[in-house]
Amino acid sequence: MRAIRGTLRPTPDARRPWAVWLGALAILVVLGGPVGAQEPADGALVAALRAGGYTIYFRHAETDWRQDDRVEAVGDWTSCDPQEMRQLADSGRATARRIGRAIRALKIPVGTVLSSEYCRAAETARLLDLGPVMTTRDIMNMRAADFVGGREAVIRRAQRVLSRPPPPRANVVIVGHGNLMRAATGAYAGEAGSAVFAPAPESDAGFALVAELLPADWTRLAARFAAP
Repeated sequence: MRAIRGTLRPTPDARRPWAVWLGALAILVVLGGPVGAQEPADGALVAALRAGGYTIYFRHAETDWRQDDRVEAVGDWTSCDPQEMRQLADSGRATARRIGRAIRALKIPVGTVLSSEYCRAAETARLLDLGPVMTTRDIMNMRAADFVGGREAVIRRAQRVLSRPPPPRANVVIVGHGNLMRAATGAYAGEAGSAVFAPAPESDAGFALVAELLPADWTRLAARFAAP
């Protein structure tokens, strides 16, 4: 886990200005430091997510790269046929289930689960088992951008989603694509990796990057901080 910003104190409720808690943010530690230095950051992140107010963006889990995407028309990306679109590998399905179990063990509340319409993203979201999954073209693979308004429109839609405050005392989970994450936020995750964002209305983007997590980080956090 790489903590990007903040003491990661739980966010206040919607009655307090966002600027109050954003003003308290300060630089944290980076993955690879001494264990004693990492644990406070881990605990702060878990406490913040339990209080809600964040958006967790997952890249879909591991896929079978022997398969290729064949998008020739709008909606082709929804196909779960491995002859037409790249799908999750069995290892990716196992990873998604494992991450979901860890998040549930940590008692991190999830109010909304959004997914790209791509089958591999929607399947990842369902396997996380964090709540009903709503697919949306607001979260789109950049390689299909020309079918849905172009690159800049795809980026703007994703940024609007990321800047939207989550439901009270809950978090939003997004499952999408690495190329969209990079284009819309500047962060980048490998398959099944994730990034945590907080709404930041006073910033140019409307959101702030809080932490980046590898797939194994969720299991590690659950082993250390799972709630009874």
